[in-house]
Amino acid sequence: MPEPYLLIIVVGAVFVLSGLVKGVVGLGLPTVAMGLLGLVMLPAEAAAILLLPSFVTNIWQLLAGPDVAALVRRLWPMMTAVSAATLAFTGLITSGYTSIVTAGLGLVLLAYAALGLLKLNMSVPPVAEPWAGPVVGALTGIMTGATGVFVIPAVPYLGGIGLGRDDLVQALGLSFTVSTVALGIGLWANDAVPLHQVGMSAFAILPALAGMWLGGWLRGRIAAETFRRWFFAGLALLGAHISWQGLAPAF
Repeated sequence: MPEPYLLIIVVGAVFVLSGLVKGVVGLGLPTVAMGLLGLVMLPAEAAAILLLPSFVTNIWQLLAGPDVAALVRRLWPMMTAVSAATLAFTGLITSGYTSIVTAGLGLVLLAYAALGLLKLNMSVPPVAEPWAGPVVGALTGIMTGATGVFVIPAVPYLGGIGLGRDDLVQALGLSFTVSTVALGIGLWANDAVPLHQVGMSAFAILPALAGMWLGGWLRGRIAAETFRRWFFAGLALLGAHISWQGLAPAF
């Protein structure tokens, strides 16, 4: 991990950039933050710093939508599975298998980038939701507990169940909030949230919010598709680099 003064600079810059991405496209803060912080620290350390800015920005996104109660009634089986699987598998990110976890984080970023660049859309019929929701939730929880990234497969699934634009943004906020809370409890239970990282996590809230504000300003001034394409291309390069970091010791 960098020296304390360098860490403050790195965390501030990472969360401004992560917040900017979230402000433009409505998601991506934990993904970008985990990817970039993963270049200079262990995944468990990065996940601990991510907790508070992720929680604050996702609560904001969740409460800004039209009808949170209706979404909770529809998605509670998925959210229950997310919570249970995250708590069950958080031990992976805090384990001694750091190379495997680092490689897993990079592969998750690569998979997410590939889905975005290829514009692969999932279509889930309503009749499948009662069983598909818990399955997707459990898989998302496993990925969250192992890597600290909670986009796969939750984001494609929520995009494929026929929600309107505002409902989808709110559903993503719900999923990310549940994942963040479960990850925080899991990290705490595994003694992976030391006091100095709580302070750094609290500090990261301000640059994250500043980045979101900047992203909202930028959203109206650039073509969304252009930004989206560059975002996923950069994420693919980042994922490839992190995967190599994790896999290189094996060669």
